[in-house]
Amino acid sequence: MFDWETASVLATAGGTLALAIATFGAVRSANRSARLAERSLLAGQRPLLVPSRLSDPELKVNFLDDHTVMVGGGRATAEHVGGVLYLTMNLRNVGPGIAILDRWHARPWQRGDEAEHAPIEEFRRLTRDIYIPPGETGFWQGAIRDADDPLRAVVEPLVDARERFALDVLYTDHEGGQRCISRLAVRPVKDGGWITTASRHWNVDRPDPR
Repeated sequence: MFDWETASVLATAGGTLALAIATFGAVRSANRSARLAERSLLAGQRPLLVPSRLSDPELKVNFLDDHTVMVGGGRATAEHVGGVLYLTMNLRNVGPGIAILDRWHARPWQRGDEAEHAPIEEFRRLTRDIYIPPGETGFWQGAIRDADDPLRAVVEPLVDARERFALDVLYTDHEGGQRCISRLAVRPVKDGGWITTASRHWNVDRPDPR
């Protein structure tokens, strides 16, 4: 005789299994869609800093001690005034999101420079956040004031000898995420000034493309 009770149990189990499979597929698809939407949103907020064009306007940079520097498009400055080493760069944000400059580090330049950046904890904090809107130019600034500052012993001889050096700038999007480090080479030019070129970019909070 046909066992209706067993058939009922099997049918219920089969239906439950089918529902579970359908639910799993729906959740997986929803998660995939959510990840894609999140990636698209983050990409729309991501900044990327490069040297500005030589044709871009000159910018006025004020330091906290009222020292003022004018830095032209695609240019950098490095000067001693009153025992302080003042550094600036004219930059352009080519990414779709606003760039908030946060920290920096300097090192001698090496030909074919592939050296990794210093540990994040060795980067020095800017005394103020600097904002560069998407598609616009802005500036980076740094100052070395103390005579016994370890970084002064690295940068000052290079500036005095007018030798190329590298500035690593750490910046984020407007929410403080998607940290990126851009290495800018600062090299002397015949007119007595300095010019910048982009060297490398590192992602800090997401996988690096290389």
